[in-house]
Amino acid sequence: MKTVIKKFAIDLRIRVGYGTAFFLLLSSYLLTIYANSELLKEARLVDHSNKIIIGVESLLSSLKDADVGFRGYLLMNEQQFLAPYINSRRAVDSNYNFLLQETANDQAEHSELTTLQRLIDKKYEVMEQGLALYRQHSFQMTDSLKVKSFFGFEIMGHIHSLVRQVQQNEQQQLKIRLDTMTTRYRTLNNVILLSLGMAILMALFGYYTYSFENKARRVADQRIADYQQQLKEQIEELDNANKQLIRMRSIEQFAATGRIARTIAHEVRNPLTNINLAVDQLKADLNGTQPENAEMMLAMICRNSARINLLITDLLNSTKFTDLVYERVSVNRLLDETLELAKDRISLKDITVMKTYSESICDISVDVERIKIAFLNIIVNAIEAMEEGKGILQIKTIARENKCVIAISDNGPGIDDESLSKVFEPYFTSKTKGTGLGLTHTQNIILNHNGHISLESKKGEGTTFTIQLDFA
Repeated sequence: MKTVIKKFAIDLRIRVGYGTAFFLLLSSYLLTIYANSELLKEARLVDHSNKIIIGVESLLSSLKDADVGFRGYLLMNEQQFLAPYINSRRAVDSNYNFLLQETANDQAEHSELTTLQRLIDKKYEVMEQGLALYRQHSFQMTDSLKVKSFFGFEIMGHIHSLVRQVQQNEQQQLKIRLDTMTTRYRTLNNVILLSLGMAILMALFGYYTYSFENKARRVADQRIADYQQQLKEQIEELDNANKQLIRMRSIEQFAATGRIARTIAHEVRNPLTNINLAVDQLKADLNGTQPENAEMMLAMICRNSARINLLITDLLNSTKFTDLVYERVSVNRLLDETLELAKDRISLKDITVMKTYSESICDISVDVERIKIAFLNIIVNAIEAMEEGKGILQIKTIARENKCVIAISDNGPGIDDESLSKVFEPYFTSKTKGTGLGLTHTQNIILNHNGHISLESKKGEGTTFTIQLDFA
Protein backbone atom coordinates (compact mmCIF):
# COMPACT_ATOMS: atom_id res chain seq x y z
CA MET A 1 0.00 0.00 0.00
CA LYS A 2 2.78 2.40 0.89
CA THR A 3 4.51 1.59 -2.42
CA VAL A 4 1.36 2.40 -4.41
CA ILE A 5 0.91 5.72 -2.56
CA LYS A 6 4.58 6.63 -3.09
CA LYS A 7 4.40 5.81 -6.79
CA PHE A 8 1.23 7.89 -7.17
CA ALA A 9 2.96 10.87 -5.46
CA ILE A 10 6.00 10.55 -7.74
CA ASP A 11 3.84 10.38 -10.89
CA LEU A 12 1.86 13.39 -9.70
CA ARG A 13 5.02 15.43 -9.15
CA ILE A 14 6.34 14.44 -12.58
CA ARG A 15 3.10 15.36 -14.29
CA VAL A 16 2.78 18.65 -12.45
CA GLY A 17 6.43 19.51 -13.07
CA TYR A 18 6.39 18.70 -16.76
CA GLY A 19 2.97 20.26 -17.20
CA THR A 20 4.12 23.50 -15.61
CA ALA A 21 7.35 23.56 -17.65
CA PHE A 22 5.42 22.88 -20.86
CA PHE A 23 2.96 25.68 -20.11
CA LEU A 24 5.78 28.15 -19.37
CA LEU A 25 7.68 27.14 -22.51
CA LEU A 26 4.56 27.42 -24.63
CA SER A 27 3.91 30.88 -23.18
CA SER A 28 7.48 32.02 -23.85
CA TYR A 29 7.33 30.59 -27.39
CA LEU A 30 4.13 32.50 -28.15
CA LEU A 31 5.67 35.66 -26.67
CA THR A 32 8.75 35.15 -28.85
CA ILE A 33 6.62 34.81 -32.00
CA TYR A 34 4.70 37.96 -31.08
CA ALA A 35 7.83 39.98 -30.24
CA ASN A 36 9.54 38.82 -33.43
CA SER A 37 6.49 39.79 -35.49
CA GLU A 38 6.39 43.26 -33.91
CA LEU A 39 10.14 43.67 -34.48
CA LEU A 40 9.79 42.91 -38.20
CA LYS A 41 6.81 45.28 -38.39
CA GLU A 42 8.88 48.12 -36.89
CA ALA A 43 11.74 47.27 -39.28
CA ARG A 44 9.38 47.77 -42.23
CA LEU A 45 8.28 51.13 -40.79
CA VAL A 46 11.94 52.17 -40.41
CA ASP A 47 12.55 51.22 -44.03
CA HIS A 48 9.47 53.27 -45.02
CA SER A 49 10.80 56.37 -43.19
CA ASN A 50 14.23 56.02 -44.83
CA LYS A 51 12.63 55.75 -48.26
CA ILE A 52 10.53 58.88 -47.67
CA ILE A 53 13.57 60.86 -46.45
CA ILE A 54 15.70 59.75 -49.40
CA GLY A 55 12.82 60.28 -51.85
CA VAL A 56 12.09 63.89 -50.89
CA GLU A 57 15.82 64.63 -50.79
CA SER A 58 16.24 63.25 -54.33
CA LEU A 59 13.19 65.20 -55.50
CA LEU A 60 14.56 68.43 -54.03
CA SER A 61 18.01 67.74 -55.52
CA SER A 62 16.52 67.30 -59.01
CA LEU A 63 14.52 70.50 -58.62
CA LYS A 64 17.66 72.37 -57.53
CA ASP A 65 19.47 71.07 -60.62
CA ALA A 66 16.64 72.44 -62.77
CA ASP A 67 16.87 75.83 -61.03
CA VAL A 68 20.67 75.99 -61.44
CA GLY A 69 20.42 75.09 -65.13
CA PHE A 70 17.69 77.67 -65.67
CA ARG A 71 19.76 80.44 -64.02
CA GLY A 72 22.88 79.37 -65.91
CA TYR A 73 21.02 79.63 -69.22
CA LEU A 74 19.77 83.15 -68.38
CA LEU A 75 23.30 84.25 -67.47
CA MET A 76 25.23 82.67 -70.36
CA ASN A 77 22.58 82.16 -73.09
CA GLU A 78 24.13 78.73 -73.77
CA GLN A 79 21.77 75.86 -74.63
CA GLN A 80 23.93 73.33 -72.75
CA PHE A 81 22.91 74.89 -69.42
CA LEU A 82 19.29 73.83 -70.06
CA ALA A 83 20.19 70.11 -70.00
CA PRO A 84 19.74 69.76 -66.18
CA TYR A 85 16.47 71.71 -66.42
CA ILE A 86 15.11 69.50 -69.21
CA ASN A 87 16.21 66.22 -67.60
CA SER A 88 15.02 67.14 -64.13
CA ARG A 89 11.30 66.92 -64.88
CA ARG A 90 11.43 63.19 -65.52
CA ALA A 91 13.44 62.62 -62.33
CA VAL A 92 11.08 64.82 -60.28
CA ASP A 93 7.98 62.99 -61.58
CA SER A 94 9.59 59.59 -60.92
CA ASN A 95 10.49 60.53 -57.34
CA TYR A 96 7.06 62.01 -56.74
CA ASN A 97 5.23 58.90 -57.99
CA PHE A 98 7.45 56.75 -55.77
CA LEU A 99 6.60 58.94 -52.75
CA LEU A 100 2.88 58.75 -53.56
CA GLN A 101 3.04 54.96 -53.52
CA GLU A 102 4.96 54.91 -50.22
CA THR A 103 2.48 57.28 -48.52
CA ALA A 104 -0.71 55.76 -49.94
CA ASN A 105 -1.87 54.72 -46.45
CA ASP A 106 -0.89 57.94 -44.66
CA GLN A 107 -3.40 60.73 -45.29
CA ALA A 108 -1.28 63.47 -43.65
CA GLU A 109 1.84 62.63 -45.68
CA HIS A 110 -0.29 62.28 -48.83
CA SER A 111 -1.73 65.75 -48.26
CA GLU A 112 1.74 67.28 -47.83
CA LEU A 113 2.91 65.63 -51.05
CA THR A 114 -0.13 66.97 -52.90
CA THR A 115 0.78 70.49 -51.73
CA LEU A 116 4.39 69.87 -52.74
CA GLN A 117 3.30 68.77 -56.23
CA ARG A 118 1.31 71.97 -56.71
CA LEU A 119 4.35 74.05 -55.74
CA ILE A 120 6.61 72.04 -58.07
CA ASP A 121 4.17 72.46 -60.98
CA LYS A 122 4.02 76.19 -60.29
CA LYS A 123 7.84 76.36 -60.15
CA TYR A 124 8.17 74.70 -63.55
CA GLU A 125 5.39 76.92 -64.93
CA VAL A 126 7.26 80.03 -63.79
CA MET A 127 10.53 78.78 -65.30
CA GLU A 128 8.81 77.99 -68.62
CA GLN A 129 7.25 81.46 -68.68
CA GLY A 130 10.66 82.95 -67.87
CA LEU A 131 12.27 81.11 -70.78
CA ALA A 132 9.50 82.31 -73.09
CA LEU A 133 10.02 85.95 -72.00
CA TYR A 134 13.78 85.59 -72.35
CA ARG A 135 13.45 84.40 -75.94
CA GLN A 136 10.75 86.94 -76.83
CA HIS A 137 13.02 89.83 -75.74
CA SER A 138 16.04 88.75 -77.77
CA PHE A 139 17.68 86.91 -74.87
CA GLN A 140 17.85 90.02 -72.69
CA MET A 141 16.96 90.37 -69.01
CA THR A 142 13.79 92.43 -68.58
CA ASP A 143 11.83 93.64 -65.59
CA SER A 144 9.13 91.06 -66.30
CA LEU A 145 11.72 88.30 -66.32
CA LYS A 146 13.19 89.57 -63.05
CA VAL A 147 9.72 89.48 -61.48
CA LYS A 148 9.28 85.92 -62.71
CA SER A 149 12.68 84.99 -61.26
CA PHE A 150 11.80 86.53 -57.90
CA PHE A 151 8.47 84.70 -57.91
CA GLY A 152 10.30 81.44 -58.69
CA PHE A 153 12.68 82.13 -55.81
CA GLU A 154 9.73 82.55 -53.42
CA ILE A 155 8.18 79.27 -54.62
CA MET A 156 11.51 77.49 -54.15
CA GLY A 157 11.61 78.79 -50.58
CA HIS A 158 8.17 77.30 -49.90
CA ILE A 159 9.28 74.00 -51.43
CA HIS A 160 12.38 73.98 -49.19
CA SER A 161 10.22 74.62 -46.12
CA LEU A 162 7.75 71.88 -47.02
CA VAL A 163 10.52 69.36 -47.74
CA ARG A 164 12.22 70.19 -44.42
CA GLN A 165 8.89 69.71 -42.66
CA VAL A 166 8.37 66.30 -44.28
CA GLN A 167 11.93 65.26 -43.43
CA GLN A 168 11.65 66.46 -39.83
CA ASN A 169 8.38 64.55 -39.38
CA GLU A 170 9.95 61.39 -40.80
CA GLN A 171 13.10 61.86 -38.70
CA GLN A 172 10.95 62.07 -35.57
CA GLN A 173 9.02 58.98 -36.63
CA LEU A 174 12.31 57.23 -37.45
CA LYS A 175 13.72 57.92 -33.98
CA ILE A 176 10.54 56.66 -32.33
CA ARG A 177 10.55 53.52 -34.47
CA LEU A 178 14.22 52.80 -33.84
CA ASP A 179 13.65 53.19 -30.09
CA THR A 180 10.68 50.83 -30.37
CA MET A 181 12.79 48.31 -32.31
CA THR A 182 15.48 48.43 -29.63
CA THR A 183 12.89 47.88 -26.88
CA ARG A 184 11.33 44.94 -28.72
CA TYR A 185 14.76 43.47 -29.40
CA ARG A 186 15.60 43.59 -25.68
CA THR A 187 12.22 42.09 -24.84
CA LEU A 188 12.91 39.28 -27.29
CA ASN A 189 16.29 38.66 -25.62
CA ASN A 190 14.67 38.53 -22.19
CA VAL A 191 12.07 36.02 -23.40
CA ILE A 192 14.79 33.80 -24.85
CA LEU A 193 16.83 34.00 -21.64
CA LEU A 194 13.72 33.17 -19.66
CA SER A 195 13.12 30.18 -21.93
CA LEU A 196 16.73 29.11 -21.45
CA GLY A 197 16.38 29.32 -17.68
CA MET A 198 13.20 27.28 -17.76
CA ALA A 199 14.83 24.69 -20.01
CA ILE A 200 17.74 24.36 -17.59
CA LEU A 201 15.38 23.93 -14.65
CA MET A 202 13.41 21.38 -16.59
CA ALA A 203 16.60 19.48 -17.49
CA LEU A 204 17.60 19.35 -13.80
CA PHE A 205 14.15 18.13 -12.87
CA GLY A 206 14.37 15.43 -15.53
CA TYR A 207 17.78 14.35 -14.26
CA TYR A 208 16.40 14.09 -10.73
CA THR A 209 13.42 11.96 -11.75
CA TYR A 210 15.65 9.87 -14.03
CA SER A 211 18.21 9.14 -11.30
CA PHE A 212 16.03 8.65 -8.27
CA GLU A 213 12.35 8.36 -8.99
CA ASN A 214 11.21 7.84 -12.55
CA LYS A 215 11.70 4.40 -14.06
CA ALA A 216 10.30 5.56 -17.40
CA ARG A 217 13.39 7.68 -18.04
CA ARG A 218 13.31 7.23 -21.80
CA VAL A 219 10.01 9.10 -22.04
CA ALA A 220 11.34 11.89 -19.82
CA ASP A 221 14.54 12.16 -21.88
CA GLN A 222 12.51 12.44 -25.07
CA ARG A 223 10.42 15.22 -23.59
CA ILE A 224 13.54 17.09 -22.55
CA ALA A 225 14.95 16.68 -26.05
CA ASP A 226 11.74 18.10 -27.51
CA TYR A 227 11.84 21.12 -25.23
CA GLN A 228 15.51 21.70 -26.03
CA GLN A 229 14.68 21.59 -29.73
CA GLN A 230 12.03 24.23 -29.17
CA LEU A 231 14.59 26.36 -27.36
CA LYS A 232 17.07 25.90 -30.23
CA GLU A 233 14.45 27.02 -32.74
CA GLN A 234 13.70 30.08 -30.64
CA ILE A 235 17.41 30.94 -30.43
CA GLU A 236 17.70 30.53 -34.21
CA GLU A 237 14.74 32.86 -34.67
CA LEU A 238 16.43 35.40 -32.41
CA ASP A 239 19.69 35.03 -34.35
CA ASN A 240 17.88 35.60 -37.66
CA ALA A 241 16.09 38.64 -36.24
CA ASN A 242 19.41 39.98 -34.95
CA LYS A 243 21.03 39.51 -38.39
CA GLN A 244 18.08 41.29 -40.00
CA LEU A 245 18.49 44.17 -37.56
CA ILE A 246 22.22 44.44 -38.34
CA ARG A 247 21.46 44.52 -42.07
CA MET A 248 18.80 47.17 -41.59
CA ARG A 249 21.31 49.29 -39.66
CA SER A 250 23.88 48.83 -42.46
CA ILE A 251 21.33 49.96 -45.05
CA GLU A 252 20.32 52.89 -42.85
CA GLN A 253 23.97 53.92 -42.40
CA PHE A 254 24.57 53.60 -46.16
CA ALA A 255 21.43 55.63 -46.90
CA ALA A 256 22.60 58.34 -44.48
CA THR A 257 26.00 58.40 -46.22
CA GLY A 258 24.24 58.79 -49.56
CA ARG A 259 22.16 61.70 -48.26
CA ILE A 260 25.28 63.45 -46.96
CA ALA A 261 27.06 62.80 -50.27
CA ARG A 262 24.21 64.32 -52.28
CA THR A 263 24.10 67.36 -50.02
CA ILE A 264 27.86 67.86 -50.34
CA ALA A 265 27.68 67.37 -54.10
CA HIS A 266 24.98 69.99 -54.47
CA GLU A 267 26.70 72.52 -52.22
CA VAL A 268 30.02 72.05 -54.05
CA ARG A 269 28.67 71.98 -57.59
CA ASN A 270 26.89 75.30 -57.25
CA PRO A 271 30.16 77.18 -56.55
CA LEU A 272 31.88 75.12 -59.27
CA THR A 273 29.26 76.27 -61.75
CA ASN A 274 29.89 79.87 -60.78
CA ILE A 275 33.66 79.33 -61.07
CA ASN A 276 33.31 77.87 -64.56
CA LEU A 277 30.98 80.68 -65.60
CA ALA A 278 33.46 83.24 -64.26
CA VAL A 279 36.38 81.58 -66.09
CA ASP A 280 34.43 81.54 -69.37
CA GLN A 281 33.59 85.20 -68.89
CA LEU A 282 37.24 86.07 -68.14
CA LYS A 283 38.37 84.23 -71.27
CA ALA A 284 35.86 86.18 -73.31
CA ASP A 285 36.82 89.53 -71.73
CA LEU A 286 40.59 88.89 -72.05
CA ASN A 287 40.45 87.50 -75.58
CA GLY A 288 43.63 88.59 -77.31
CA THR A 289 44.77 90.81 -74.43
CA GLN A 290 45.72 88.22 -71.79
CA PRO A 291 48.45 89.21 -69.36
CA GLU A 292 51.45 86.91 -69.09
CA ASN A 293 50.57 83.44 -67.71
CA ALA A 294 46.82 84.28 -67.67
CA GLU A 295 45.91 81.52 -70.10
CA MET A 296 47.89 78.97 -68.06
CA MET A 297 46.21 80.07 -64.83
CA LEU A 298 42.73 79.88 -66.33
CA ALA A 299 43.46 76.42 -67.74
CA MET A 300 44.66 75.35 -64.28
CA ILE A 301 41.38 76.54 -62.76
CA CYS A 302 39.38 74.61 -65.37
CA ARG A 303 41.38 71.40 -64.84
CA ASN A 304 41.02 71.49 -61.06
CA SER A 305 37.33 72.36 -61.32
CA ALA A 306 36.82 69.35 -63.58
CA ARG A 307 38.82 67.20 -61.14
CA ILE A 308 36.60 68.26 -58.22
CA ASN A 309 33.48 67.55 -60.26
CA LEU A 310 34.83 64.08 -61.15
CA LEU A 311 35.52 63.30 -57.47
CA ILE A 312 31.98 64.35 -56.58
CA THR A 313 30.56 62.16 -59.37
CA ASP A 314 32.61 59.18 -58.13
CA LEU A 315 31.31 59.75 -54.59
CA LEU A 316 27.69 59.90 -55.78
CA ASN A 317 28.09 56.78 -57.91
CA SER A 318 29.53 54.84 -54.98
CA THR A 319 26.70 55.78 -52.59
CA LYS A 320 23.54 55.51 -54.70
CA PHE A 321 21.31 52.58 -55.52
CA THR A 322 21.15 51.71 -59.23
CA ASP A 323 19.04 49.52 -61.51
CA LEU A 324 20.49 46.05 -62.10
CA VAL A 325 20.33 43.70 -65.08
CA TYR A 326 20.00 40.23 -63.57
CA GLU A 327 21.37 37.04 -65.12
CA ARG A 328 21.59 33.50 -63.75
CA VAL A 329 25.24 32.49 -63.66
CA SER A 330 27.61 30.18 -61.80
CA VAL A 331 29.30 31.97 -58.92
CA ASN A 332 32.39 29.78 -59.41
CA ARG A 333 32.67 30.88 -63.04
CA LEU A 334 32.21 34.53 -62.02
CA LEU A 335 35.10 34.26 -59.56
CA ASP A 336 37.34 32.60 -62.17
CA GLU A 337 36.58 35.38 -64.67
CA THR A 338 37.35 37.98 -62.01
CA LEU A 339 40.66 36.27 -61.19
CA GLU A 340 41.47 36.40 -64.91
CA LEU A 341 41.03 40.20 -64.79
CA ALA A 342 43.52 40.36 -61.89
CA LYS A 343 45.93 37.85 -63.48
CA ASP A 344 48.66 40.42 -64.22
CA ARG A 345 48.65 41.76 -60.64
CA ILE A 346 48.75 38.20 -59.24
CA SER A 347 51.71 37.28 -61.48
CA LEU A 348 53.54 40.52 -60.75
CA LYS A 349 53.49 39.93 -56.97
CA ASP A 350 53.88 36.13 -57.27
CA ILE A 351 50.66 35.46 -55.31
CA THR A 352 49.51 31.87 -54.67
CA VAL A 353 45.78 31.40 -55.33
CA MET A 354 43.92 28.65 -53.46
CA LYS A 355 40.34 27.94 -54.61
CA THR A 356 37.88 25.86 -52.59
CA TYR A 357 34.69 25.84 -54.64
CA SER A 358 31.52 23.95 -53.80
CA GLU A 359 30.76 21.91 -56.92
CA SER A 360 27.09 21.40 -55.99
CA ILE A 361 26.34 25.08 -55.41
CA CYS A 362 23.40 26.51 -57.37
CA ASP A 363 23.60 29.40 -59.81
CA ILE A 364 22.97 32.93 -58.52
CA SER A 365 20.94 35.72 -60.11
CA VAL A 366 23.09 38.89 -60.30
CA ASP A 367 24.16 41.80 -62.48
CA VAL A 368 27.28 40.10 -63.84
CA GLU A 369 29.41 43.17 -64.61
CA ARG A 370 28.66 44.93 -61.33
CA ILE A 371 29.24 41.86 -59.16
CA LYS A 372 32.57 41.34 -60.95
CA ILE A 373 33.53 44.90 -59.97
CA ALA A 374 32.69 44.09 -56.32
CA PHE A 375 34.76 40.86 -56.38
CA LEU A 376 37.62 42.56 -58.21
CA ASN A 377 37.81 45.43 -55.68
CA ILE A 378 38.19 42.94 -52.82
CA ILE A 379 40.72 40.76 -54.68
CA VAL A 380 42.85 43.77 -55.73
CA ASN A 381 42.85 45.08 -52.14
CA ALA A 382 43.98 41.65 -50.93
CA ILE A 383 46.76 41.48 -53.54
CA GLU A 384 48.04 44.95 -52.67
CA ALA A 385 48.01 44.12 -48.95
CA MET A 386 50.17 40.99 -49.26
CA GLU A 387 53.95 40.77 -49.41
CA GLU A 388 55.50 39.94 -52.76
CA GLY A 389 56.35 36.24 -53.16
CA LYS A 390 54.68 35.27 -49.85
CA GLY A 391 51.04 36.10 -50.45
CA ILE A 392 48.30 33.45 -50.35
CA LEU A 393 44.88 34.39 -51.72
CA GLN A 394 42.12 31.97 -50.65
CA ILE A 395 38.67 31.95 -52.28
CA LYS A 396 35.89 29.71 -50.99
CA THR A 397 32.24 29.20 -52.00
CA ILE A 398 29.63 27.31 -49.97
CA ALA A 399 25.85 27.16 -49.57
CA ARG A 400 24.67 28.08 -46.08
CA GLU A 401 21.09 28.68 -44.88
CA ASN A 402 19.80 28.99 -48.47
CA LYS A 403 22.43 31.63 -49.20
CA CYS A 404 25.44 31.61 -51.51
CA VAL A 405 28.46 32.48 -49.34
CA ILE A 406 31.75 33.70 -50.85
CA ALA A 407 34.80 34.09 -48.59
CA ILE A 408 37.92 35.90 -49.90
CA SER A 409 40.94 35.76 -47.54
CA ASP A 410 44.53 37.00 -47.59
CA ASN A 411 47.53 36.56 -45.31
CA GLY A 412 48.44 40.24 -45.33
CA PRO A 413 49.18 42.46 -42.31
CA GLY A 414 45.50 42.69 -41.32
CA ILE A 415 43.52 45.72 -40.17
CA ASP A 416 43.62 47.31 -36.72
CA ASP A 417 40.44 47.59 -34.66
CA GLU A 418 40.15 51.35 -35.15
CA SER A 419 40.25 51.07 -38.94
CA LEU A 420 38.04 47.98 -39.07
CA SER A 421 34.85 49.96 -38.42
CA LYS A 422 35.70 52.51 -41.12
CA VAL A 423 36.66 50.39 -44.14
CA PHE A 424 33.33 50.97 -45.93
CA GLU A 425 33.28 54.72 -45.28
CA PRO A 426 33.85 56.98 -48.32
CA TYR A 427 37.42 58.31 -48.73
CA PHE A 428 38.81 56.13 -45.96
CA THR A 429 41.99 54.43 -47.17
CA SER A 430 45.36 53.31 -45.81
CA LYS A 431 46.97 53.40 -49.26
CA THR A 432 49.29 56.17 -50.37
CA LYS A 433 47.48 56.20 -53.71
CA GLY A 434 43.75 55.65 -53.81
CA THR A 435 40.44 57.46 -53.54
CA GLY A 436 39.01 55.38 -50.68
CA LEU A 437 35.81 54.69 -52.65
CA GLY A 438 36.51 51.10 -53.78
CA LEU A 439 35.03 49.27 -50.80
CA THR A 440 32.22 51.84 -50.52
CA HIS A 441 31.30 51.01 -54.12
CA THR A 442 31.62 47.29 -53.36
CA GLN A 443 29.25 47.57 -50.39
CA ASN A 444 26.83 49.55 -52.58
CA ILE A 445 26.79 46.76 -55.22
CA ILE A 446 26.22 44.02 -52.62
CA LEU A 447 23.41 45.96 -50.92
CA ASN A 448 21.85 46.58 -54.36
CA HIS A 449 21.67 42.80 -54.73
CA ASN A 450 19.94 42.48 -51.31
CA GLY A 451 23.11 40.82 -50.09
CA HIS A 452 25.36 41.28 -47.09
CA ILE A 453 29.11 41.90 -46.80
CA SER A 454 31.23 41.67 -43.67
CA LEU A 455 34.88 41.29 -42.81
CA GLU A 456 37.04 39.81 -40.09
CA SER A 457 40.62 40.87 -39.54
CA LYS A 458 43.31 40.84 -36.89
CA LYS A 459 46.57 42.70 -36.95
CA GLY A 460 49.25 40.42 -38.37
CA GLU A 461 46.82 37.59 -39.21
CA GLY A 462 45.25 38.66 -42.50
CA THR A 463 41.75 39.65 -43.55
CA THR A 464 38.64 37.76 -44.71
CA PHE A 465 35.71 39.33 -46.59
CA THR A 466 32.46 37.32 -46.51
CA ILE A 467 29.67 37.99 -49.02
CA GLN A 468 26.17 36.49 -48.83
CA LEU A 469 23.90 36.51 -51.90
CA ASP A 470 20.50 35.00 -52.67
CA PHE A 471 20.35 32.05 -55.07
CA ALA A 472 17.06 33.17 -56.67
